Formats: sequence, structure tokens, C-alpha cells
Amino acid sequence: MNVGVAHSEVNPNTRVMNSRGMWLTYALGVGLLHIVLLSIPFFSVPVAWTLTNVIHNLGMYVFLHAVKGTPFETPDQGKARLLTHWEQLDYGVQFTSSRKFFTISPIILYFLASFYTKYDPAHFILNTASLLSVLIPKLPQLHGVRIFGINKY
Repeated sequence: MNVGVAHSEVNPNTRVMNSRGMWLTYALGVGLLHIVLLSIPFFSVPVAWTLTNVIHNLGMYVFLHAVKGTPFETPDQGKARLLTHWEQLDYGVQFTSSRKFFTISPIILYFLASFYTKYDPAHFILNTASLLSVLIPKLPQLHGVRIFGINKY
């Protein structure tokens, strides 16, 4: 019995980011995170922006670049279990609208955080390191490359 595979996609992870309202939900989630952090009384505005950026990028790294496989059984004979969500996104095709959106969104958040922290050196270094930690794994040259181990292809 295959529970959770009553769909037409071989791997629904490939198309989930193109579904209706996903980008809006993503943006609203980041906005809600920022509002929650701003509502904490002992966080200043620069600290709230830096925390929003760092938490967002940490979550993006974990969910898109660290976790492998799918949350359901797929009939692709285990091919997806070796791939991260970023590698599965849009069947691995580079430069699609979803990939562009998820590449641009941390850059925009970085610029907002840098602006509101007034380029304070400590915040700037932390925000830049956080941005690089999610942009470097998105490079097409690193698609399928394993940092700790052998290339799977």
C-alpha cells in the first residue's frame, strides 16, 4: 500500500514550490518571523533584522540544502533519497522561476537587514556570512557535489 502517492507527479518535491500561493506564504512567514522578533522588548531593531536574516537563512539551508530525500514514498526507485530539496526542485533544471525566487529572497532580506543595521560591522559580518551560507550551495557548479564525501554521480 502506497500511502501519500495518489498524485500524478513521480516526486511532488519537484513542483511544490510552484504551487499556488507558495511564494506569498513564504514571504508572509518571513514577515511574521520578523514581527515576532520585533515584538520582543529587549531586541533592538538592528538585532531583530539580523536575527530575522540569520534564522531565515539557517532554516533555508537546513530545509533546502541539508535534508535529503522526500517526506513520502516515491515510485522513482530511490533516486530522490540521495538528493536535497534544492536538487529535486523543478527536476534539477537550473534558472527556473522558483530557483530564482529562492535565490533572490535571501539577497533582498540581506539588503534590508544591512540597511536597518546601518552597516554596523558586527551585524554586517554576521549577515554576510549567513547570506553566503545559503548562496554558495545554490551555485549550479555545486549541483550534486558533496562537501563531506564522494560525488554521488
